[in-house]
Amino acid sequence: MRVRPLLSVLVLVSAALTAPGFGVLTSATEAQAAPAKISHATATSMFRQVGITWSSSGNCSDRTNATCTSFDQLNLATAQAAQVLKRASGCALNITGGTETGHASGTYSHWNGYKIDLTKGTCVGNYVKNTFAYIGLRGDGAPQWQSGSGNIYADEGSHWDVLYYNCGGC
Repeated sequence: MRVRPLLSVLVLVSAALTAPGFGVLTSATEAQAAPAKISHATATSMFRQVGITWSSSGNCSDRTNATCTSFDQLNLATAQAAQVLKRASGCALNITGGTETGHASGTYSHWNGYKIDLTKGTCVGNYVKNTFAYIGLRGDGAPQWQSGSGNIYADEGSHWDVLYYNCGGC
C-alpha cells in the first residue's frame, strides 16, 4: 500500500486550501462576490447599443452632483438588466437617475449601483404591469411589481425606481 505518497498529496492540498485568499472564508460577506462595477463610459456604450437614452436636469454626469445622471460605479448586472428590459419590452427607455448622490441610502441603493430611475411612459408602464407580479406597496406607498428574476419596479409617481438584484436573464 502506498500511504506515504497519498499523505504527501493530502498535505499539499490542505496547505493550498488554507493559503491566504483561498478556500477559507474570514466572514459571511465573503461568501457573496461583490458585483462587477462599470464606468460611466462603459454604461453609456451599453445603453447606446440597444437604444436606451439618458438625461439629467443638470446636463452632466458627475457622480457627486445630485442634478447629474451618472453611471460611474453602476453594477454591470444593472446595465445588462436595462438592456434586457429594452429588448423584451420594445419600449423607449430614458434613464433619469443612476449612481449620483441625492437618492436614498442603503445596501441596494442608487449609490451602490443597484438602481436606476426610468422616465414613465405608457409602453413601459403597461409592460411592467402586464408582465410582472404586483407585490404591494413599498414602505413609502409606491406600488411595486416584481419580475420573475426578482428585480423590483416601483412606481414613484413621476418615474420608475428600478432595483436590479441581477441582470434579469441576460
